[in-house]
Formats: sequence, structure tokens, C-alpha cells
Amino acid sequence: MGVTMGKHAVKSDRSDSVIAVPTPAEPSLAEKESLLENSLRDLGSVIVAYSGGVDSALVMSFAHRVLGAQAIAVTASSPSVAPEELEAATALAESRGWRHIVVSTSEIEDGRYVANDGRRCFFCKTELYGRLQRIAAELDVRFIANGTNTDDLGDYRPGLEAAAHAEVKSPLVEAGICKQDVRDLAKRDGLSVWDKPAQPCLASRIPYGTSVSVNAMRMIATAERGLRSLGFLVVRVRHYGDTAKIELPLDDIPRFESAEIHSEATRLVLDAGYSSVELDQRGFRSGRLNDALKSS
Repeated sequence: MGVTMGKHAVKSDRSDSVIAVPTPAEPSLAEKESLLENSLRDLGSVIVAYSGGVDSALVMSFAHRVLGAQAIAVTASSPSVAPEELEAATALAESRGWRHIVVSTSEIEDGRYVANDGRRCFFCKTELYGRLQRIAAELDVRFIANGTNTDDLGDYRPGLEAAAHAEVKSPLVEAGICKQDVRDLAKRDGLSVWDKPAQPCLASRIPYGTSVSVNAMRMIATAERGLRSLGFLVVRVRHYGDTAKIELPLDDIPRFESAEIHSEATRLVLDAGYSSVELDQRGFRSGRLNDALKSS
């Protein structure tokens, strides 16, 4: 009777025995770090689609390390980006000495984006990467890179299709780096955003089928900024017309509902332009609005 080891086994042609085949070991974090450096070095020059989040910040930090001035961070400015996010991205780039450009994008002028069907992210990223391609041509930069990591590959992300069409590189994926690896490497690298919660674009708070508007995104941004000022660092304000549906981590719900916080939190959201406020008792879950696409 044969013995198996690890997850892989091969049956011998000469008998009924099973030959053990060792399972490939997961690369260490140091090995992944080396792979990331080599991948970026091979590009020669690169524009990093830099949002200020931990993923793209890590890519830019490593690109700056190995390419110097041949690595350029480019950040989009549009109504879908909260003003404080752009300010924070700019401040981080300045503190690290990165070459940084802010460019205005016009996805809100694309009717397909405004329609907000399941392809909204594709049209948004197509606009962004088109702008980056033009900058790359003007500055004679060879490649564009983003901050996609391996964990992003399992979710519904039409933006990845736009990246493929634009031949955008994903160095973190190439190095086999997942989200936890990103945070570990960013912390080791001294990046202040190493533990920053994800901040998807403001349009992601608007249910599919509801048109995207500048006013809606402004209301969302103002309401979320108000709630963060009360200490709710992970928060989503889902935009249902005049109603704001608030998602918070389950551990934060009792504090939100407490007498000393609830009235002030409600006031801040109403002051953002909403007529009513609802708290989702299920708690925060990233990508919840994508459920509508799966059931359709």
C-alpha cells in the first residue's frame, strides 16, 4: 500500500504504489519582496496608479527604491475621490520624496459610467488608464502599474479587465503578494498607511441601477467624513436616494447606538443632505452591493 505526502501524489506505472511528491513551499515574505523588487527593476520606468491606499503606496515605495526618478506616482482627482483622500495621498508622496502628479479624470462625463450598471468600474478604470497612457507617452515612460494584489483576483472587479486591455502591470500579483503580505511589507517599510482601511471610490456606495451623480458622491463623502470624526474609521454610507444606510463593523454598532453618540452621528449624516438614516445591523461587509449582480 502506497503512502502519500503533502497534497500531491503520482501513481507509478510499474506497480500500484503511489510515489510521494513534495508540495511546493510557499515563498517567504523576504522572497516575495525580492520578486517584487526584481519585477519593478525589469520595467525600467513606470507610472504607478497611486490612490494613496496601502497597495498602490507599497508598489510606489518599491518602485521608487529600485527606479528612483524613473518611477512616477500619478493620482486621479475626480468627484469619486473624497478630498481628504487626495490630500493624504499627496502628503504621503511628499513625505517620501516621490515624483508625484495629480491628474483630473472625467469618468462622470461618460454616460455608461453614470448609468451605474455592473460595468461601472470598467469605464472608470478605462478613463484612468487612458490618462496614464497619455502621460506615459509624454514622459517617455515604458509601463503603467497598479496595486492589485492576489486577494483582489477572487472578487468581481471589472477594473481588472480594463487594466488588461491597457496592458497595465500588477507587480504585487506577479510576486504572489496577498493583502496581508502588503500590510506586513508596508509596515516594515515604514509606510504610515500600512494599516489604513480600504477606501473604494465613492461611487461604490451607490446601488447598481441608480445613476451616479456628483451630488450623491458629495453627500456620501460628507457623511462618511463626519462619522470618521467620531472615531468610526471603517464606515460605509450606502446611498439610497434620501436615505443613508450605514454599515459599521459589528463591534462598533453598540457605540453608534449609545446615547452619547447616536444623536450626533445622526445629525452629521442628516447635515450631509440625507432625510433619514438607517443602521445595517448585519454590520460592514466590503462589496455588499455586488450581491445584486450575483442574484441577477
